[in-house]
Amino acid sequence: MVQRFVLNETSYHGAGSISVIADEIKARGFNKVFVCTDPSLLKFKVATKVTDLLEKANIDYFLYSNVKPNPTIENVQTGVKAFIDNKTDCIVAIGGGSSMDTAKAIGIIINNPENKDVRSLEGVSPTTKKCVPIIAVPTTAGTAAEVTINYVITDPEKQRKFVCVDPKDIPVIAVVDSEMMSSMPKGLTAATGMDALTHAIEGYITKGAWELSDMFHIKAIEIISRSLRAAVNNEKEGREGMALGQYVAGMGFSNVGLGVDHSMAHPLSAFYDTPHGVACAILLPTIMEFNRDFTGTKYREIARVMGVKNVDSMSQDEYRDAAINAVKKLSIDVGIPQNLKGILKEEDIDFLSESAFNDACRPGNPRDCTKQDIVDIYKSLL
Repeated sequence: MVQRFVLNETSYHGAGSISVIADEIKARGFNKVFVCTDPSLLKFKVATKVTDLLEKANIDYFLYSNVKPNPTIENVQTGVKAFIDNKTDCIVAIGGGSSMDTAKAIGIIINNPENKDVRSLEGVSPTTKKCVPIIAVPTTAGTAAEVTINYVITDPEKQRKFVCVDPKDIPVIAVVDSEMMSSMPKGLTAATGMDALTHAIEGYITKGAWELSDMFHIKAIEIISRSLRAAVNNEKEGREGMALGQYVAGMGFSNVGLGVDHSMAHPLSAFYDTPHGVACAILLPTIMEFNRDFTGTKYREIARVMGVKNVDSMSQDEYRDAAINAVKKLSIDVGIPQNLKGILKEEDIDFLSESAFNDACRPGNPRDCTKQDIVDIYKSLL
């Protein structure tokens, strides 16, 4: 079997690594930068850490901040117009998945104008040209959008999110600087961190998983599980660990896909504007339970790297329970809600389940699931 593995061209890691951005822009001959970020990062002067560097280096830029937490088709469309109108030729995306997903969609459409209808990019995108060069600077430790070939856009008209999968959208440069993440509040740190753990676990057990992706995912689970609590407490080592762990998870799942946890989280975000990481985290233990009999010995390895002792002396049921319980314990420790009460309305379950069943991530789930299975999982979390 032929296996494809796609990674971004260059990545920089470590505190202070944003210092390389100006040099990279100049070395690559770009003339004017399209800076894509969200309003909150401007308000709290996180994005200005990068724009200050551009100004100091006399690099011309246009600032675009029409980005919502769950970016919409309109955010992309206005971004495409702004990119053209301001005669920019590369993108610096600063933020979490929202800014980077918006930047990817803009960059793809600029170089593939035949796909200007954003909805046409859903699924395995039919593009022919690489997107505008993107330098991605994450400010959250969760989505790993800086190293993935995926992006997610919200369609408010249809009250749904759609996943776009396109190796041509991957940023050429990722700058993973933990200092850019230090201002994240506890709740956002916890939610994005659990999103990263969900990426690692789903990627590890997905149908498409193989030895190369397993290497990334099991290491990511280890790093995240030892770092997230400290990151929530804004400890330097925890921040640095999460910056790396979420990136390593992204290297894996971008290439092998995810599962029904993400399929069910997407409509919760689109319909209720629930933070994506919170939705993933609430679902994760229940989805792990649903999948347990279709995971071979992988839950044993999850339990092991999450610090569970004596896993080799456990029965299969015992180590599967241990892995699920370790995830639950981490989720509780960082303050994630343990059910969907106050979020999910029973009368919406059928619509949400239909959306989840049709989501691009669902076929990768290790256990085949029906729409009724999804209905039952949602109901169990009320």
